[in-house]
Amino acid sequence: MNAPGPNRSFLFAPGDHPRRAEKVLQVGADAAILDLEDAVAIAAKPAARGAVRAALERPRQCRAYVRVNAFDTPFCFGDLHAVIGGTLDGIVLPKLEDAGQLLAVDWMIGNLEAERGLPAGGIDLMPIVETACGLVALRDLARAAAALPSGRVRRLAFGAGDYTTDLGITWTLHEDELTPARSECVLASRAAGLEPPIDTVFIELRETAAFEASCTRGAVLGFQGRLCIHPDQIAPVNAAYSPPDAEITRARRIVEAFAEAEAGGLASIQVDGRFVDYPIVQKAERILAIAAKIGAKNG
Repeated sequence: MNAPGPNRSFLFAPGDHPRRAEKVLQVGADAAILDLEDAVAIAAKPAARGAVRAALERPRQCRAYVRVNAFDTPFCFGDLHAVIGGTLDGIVLPKLEDAGQLLAVDWMIGNLEAERGLPAGGIDLMPIVETACGLVALRDLARAAAALPSGRVRRLAFGAGDYTTDLGITWTLHEDELTPARSECVLASRAAGLEPPIDTVFIELRETAAFEASCTRGAVLGFQGRLCIHPDQIAPVNAAYSPPDAEITRARRIVEAFAEAEAGGLASIQVDGRFVDYPIVQKAERILAIAAKIGAKNG
């Protein structure tokens, strides 16, 4: 398993397609998601597990996750049993709607870790909230996730495809209709003490400008990264969720100037014409932490 790094881009690939499963691990995403759910036909799901296990054994340049089937399907337990191992970084759990589902999946993963000699809590678990029931229960789900003794749920993700289908919402290019759900994901995550969430996929592959605007909007709303469905989406996603060089430089100046001022008994100063107090310093420190993770990944 790879060490934790930035969480800007999570790229999906069908688990039952060996060439695409191999490619997704090499094309520059922060993490790859080998899919056993929506990208795999129902009849092919059991056989796809073997292909995913084989893909997890190959050399890769990013962390590797597997999206299993939803908890209330006949496939979820078999998926987990098949893929939990030392070459897996995390599980993506779709359509989370109930805290009991989260507890059960965490219990399953924990027992498989113990059975297979893996570190307890070492496998990440990233649930996707993507239904009306999931969104209504989101604050309870986030609190339950943060309270798991394993500590394996570090962040949630939002899925607009199933969400808009479930509610009969028209998913437009400007995505104003998604703002309430997106904001709730960020708010619930923060209130529960989780990392910022991961934003939804974008399905209009030819609408490059709209996609870039959507990434910018997600970053402004407080997401830390994006689910991707095509390699061409990785570069704009990584750019949108990476602090610009000028912002990193200013953050460093803020932290350094405030440390000097605080040592002299001051807690409010100006830096480059910007008022700076503790909240602004905390934000600057967060920017520098993100930049450090990205720098470590890029060597």
